[in-house]
Amino acid sequence: MPAIAFDLPENVDQIRDGIRAFAETEVIPRHEKSRELFENAREKYDEDGRLSAPVRELIREIRMASAEAGYYHMCVPEHLGGGGQGMQAYYACWEELFHTCGPHNWMMLYALSHWAFGPSRLLEKATERAREEILAPLMSGEKSMCFGLSEPGAGSDATMIQTKAKPDGDGWVINGRKIWTSNAPIADYCILFAVTDPERKGGISAFLVPTNAPGFHMQRVVKLFGHIGGDEAELYFEDLKVEPWQLVGELHEGFAAALYGVSLGRIYNSARAVGLGRWSVELALDYANTREAFGNLIGQYQGVSFPLAEAATELHAAHLMGLNATRLMDQGHAAIKELSMAKVYSVQVGLKAVDRAMQVHGAMGLTNEMGLAEAWQYLRIINIADGSNEILNKTIAQRLLKGDTDL
Repeated sequence: MPAIAFDLPENVDQIRDGIRAFAETEVIPRHEKSRELFENAREKYDEDGRLSAPVRELIREIRMASAEAGYYHMCVPEHLGGGGQGMQAYYACWEELFHTCGPHNWMMLYALSHWAFGPSRLLEKATERAREEILAPLMSGEKSMCFGLSEPGAGSDATMIQTKAKPDGDGWVINGRKIWTSNAPIADYCILFAVTDPERKGGISAFLVPTNAPGFHMQRVVKLFGHIGGDEAELYFEDLKVEPWQLVGELHEGFAAALYGVSLGRIYNSARAVGLGRWSVELALDYANTREAFGNLIGQYQGVSFPLAEAATELHAAHLMGLNATRLMDQGHAAIKELSMAKVYSVQVGLKAVDRAMQVHGAMGLTNEMGLAEAWQYLRIINIADGSNEILNKTIAQRLLKGDTDL
């Protein structure tokens, strides 16, 4: 019996089934052939912490195969050459990818254009030249990008960024720093946010910049959880020159684009949490139905089964919240409160579900081969990324206090 009583739009169901099949035929087999490469951290990463050339090539293959199949850019507006799908399709497909692939088959991250790594509605206001020179290779999956917003002194409050773009002839010169820039170690382009109107709070603009441009520097790969490499970077810009064709949207009006990008991140992370949570609970249920202790299957003990029942209940609620928030968005509603609720709840219950699955497995739950520790690390990160739980609770409270009390 299906767990969800209402039907998703037919196109969403079809695309979700298709992207699952793509993961099973294009992503998982590549992982199986390259397990030794991925499991040896010194081969997976270069000395500076970037993903190594063989790994980058596999990622590029998946992006391009997905683009050819029509999945990679499915949510890019049609007039830019994409599939024009909405936010519910975006949510459903990410949830399906994480649920199907789990943490071990992590290259599924590149089977769908992540809002910060590839083409999206963010680039809708790019200039004609930028569309020709930058959007085209992003759409094909040949190249990737990163999203340069957060700074050492400006995380949740993006209006505090200090990177400045000062007029220089008919263009600008950018100086400043960024941190926590996902995909930056391997990205070809960056959508870079800088202050262009220092007299106005939020007077920032967005620019598309090649990462090999003079003055664009990666200071270091930011490494997490003891790993020798990573996907986040600290960047700095020293007299980085940009021309008018690199401006995305209106001058001084880039803050709206930044907020839109963060909203896409909240959809992605909500789906990620539910997908990985479901994957981990199913893993634990399989184990509870086969592992014996004291003459019984461990699933017969309430100390094992009840926490899994609670995790399943919470994930079901989170799944419905995500589907509801994205349907509201597709109907033209901002859904600020609802999307904030979905993200803050999903990432918390997803993390708890993985932790409970680890506990069910005992010591095996901590091993590398199970993948639960890797899933736990992913979900611990997104309890902070794209709006920490505390910031989102603040947003929800503000909406409620202003009269948005429909629940």
